[in-house]
Amino acid sequence: MSRRKKSFPCGHKGYGQICHRCAQQQATWEQKRKRKNEWQETFAQDPIDLRALPKNVVVKARNIIMGLQTANNYRDFHGKRLRHDRLVISIPVTRNYRLLCRDYGSFLTPEEVISHEEYNVCKPGS
Repeated sequence: MSRRKKSFPCGHKGYGQICHRCAQQQATWEQKRKRKNEWQETFAQDPIDLRALPKNVVVKARNIIMGLQTANNYRDFHGKRLRHDRLVISIPVTRNYRLLCRDYGSFLTPEEVISHEEYNVCKPGS
């Protein structure tokens, strides 16, 4: 008794009740969707909007912000005060991005993460 391959609605052929290729692909898609949703949910806890930034920049910016909240000095992150506005502090996140913070005397408040191009074109923080 020989078994014949049957065609599934998706176009694949096989012997089972379901198309295992499509089932596996669906499971992979669900895992990716779940990871993406978990990543998107982490933005709700950020003090500033980091959604438009690349993932590596978001992770580094979060580490710097957490370090600043635990009373680390901004100089530990190679931050510098701007010449035209001494209350604004620029902290390099990566080679291409800067975190701008405002100094309120006893604490720093992160304001935004901008690209190095934006940082060089205009006077940030004003």
